[in-house]
Amino acid sequence: MTDVLVVADHRRGDLRDVSLELLSAGRELADATGGDLHAAVVSGNVESFTEELNRDGVDAIHTVDYGEEFNHDVYTQAVVALAEELDPEVVVVPNSVNGLDYAPAVATRLDRPYVSDATDLDYADGTLEVTREMYGSKVETTVDVAEGPFAVSIRGGEWPPAEGTGDAEISAFDVDIDEDAVRSNVKGFEEVGGGDVDIGDADFLVSIGRGIEEEENLELVEKLAEVTGATLSSSRPIVDNGWLPKNRQVGQSGKQVTPDVYLAIGISGAVQHVAGMKGADTIIAVNTDPNAPIFDIADYGVVGDLFDVVPALIEEFGGDAPSV
Repeated sequence: MTDVLVVADHRRGDLRDVSLELLSAGRELADATGGDLHAAVVSGNVESFTEELNRDGVDAIHTVDYGEEFNHDVYTQAVVALAEELDPEVVVVPNSVNGLDYAPAVATRLDRPYVSDATDLDYADGTLEVTREMYGSKVETTVDVAEGPFAVSIRGGEWPPAEGTGDAEISAFDVDIDEDAVRSNVKGFEEVGGGDVDIGDADFLVSIGRGIEEEENLELVEKLAEVTGATLSSSRPIVDNGWLPKNRQVGQSGKQVTPDVYLAIGISGAVQHVAGMKGADTIIAVNTDPNAPIFDIADYGVVGDLFDVVPALIEEFGGDAPSV
């Protein structure tokens, strides 16, 4: 009992980025336990998903071809059956809406301790060490779980996505789903906030905070996003004021994002916001306050007034800055 099992996440036909991050976290754990890394994908176009999951370090991929979308009862039955078959030391799922839905049920049925929202994992001498953030990400704690086997969900954006092309053994896992126990079904999707933009998929985010001062001034940042080909996002105060829809909010109570570039304009860097964007590859901050916390995590910083800096950037990219 040394293997590790990770369970991929997908939605509406697309494998979610956190699935590849699960592989990285799972590989680290498997190296520590001395076992193999198994990945599982349940429902949807499993054949297509296996091609994406077959990355370096993955030893085996198991498919459960049942239904199209996430279903609590199907996932619970499938993951429990697969874990009973493989008997892994650790079951790892994403700390996503789906993962949080079925992970407790899986852990309960397998009689395993379960820790959610891990930002780091370490395994040694039969103990799983789980790092979590508490009190609005103001405090980092480490939990030692001494009695395994274990189940854990990991926060997206904390591990790099697995890369390369692997040579995993791919097989269909035949699980006899109890139809009578499937008591819910997905009948459709409705985007929260009515928007059609998923900032979680963006490579380049221009994000605005309370430094914009007035709703009318948003036009300036929208123009910058337009000329640079970026996606517009924001910190919580902008959404609380009703200036942008909820689906644009980055942070602990918004979305976790991992773009290549995150341009934070007029954002101070409160811990709740940083928790949602610290996984960006490159962070650039513009703020008048040289002591703003955002500069602690920024790769590049501009201490200056956004009403001077943003028009200059727009013109640099060939646009005409609007008058605000």
